[in-house]
Amino acid sequence: MSKNLPNILTVSRVILIPVMLIFFYLPVEWNRIAASFIFGLAGMTDFLDGYFARKHKTFSKFGAFLDPVADKLTVTTALIILLQDHPTILMMIATAVIVGRELTISALREWMADLGERTTVNVAFVGKIKTVFQMFAIGFLLFEHDLWGIPVFTIGLSLLYIATALTLWSMFIYLKAAWPMMKEKI
Repeated sequence: MSKNLPNILTVSRVILIPVMLIFFYLPVEWNRIAASFIFGLAGMTDFLDGYFARKHKTFSKFGAFLDPVADKLTVTTALIILLQDHPTILMMIATAVIVGRELTISALREWMADLGERTTVNVAFVGKIKTVFQMFAIGFLLFEHDLWGIPVFTIGLSLLYIATALTLWSMFIYLKAAWPMMKEKI
């Protein structure tokens, strides 16, 4: 097993972003199915890079930096193209909340690391649940078409709204954990 496999998987996730975009905008009937598949493949690389890094203890500073960046780029890109395709107020709110939370928590983690308190804002379990709902929601929304009579897009919207609520909840948990340090520095 290559020591760099987790990093290769993470880099491949970044490379899949323009591939997803190309498929999404291709003027063919199956473009949404392909874009959804590419997004799902990117999601699998996210799971696998962490799995292999933990299993083989092949952590790297590069991977620690790029993994969350790849996640945020993939999700943000997908949400933006979905918002562009379905410009509704609820889609805009969900996109703004999810992207805003990612920016806020990234900045919070960086600031807490500067204070030597990085572990104060470790990943919470609700954040992991939020990610699962978010990934399925986006995959279903990208797919868009009904499948065997199942309203995939409607299910995707429902999952996105649940993911948005979990996003707010997880942001509250992070901010609550950081509040004592934030209060001291005001």
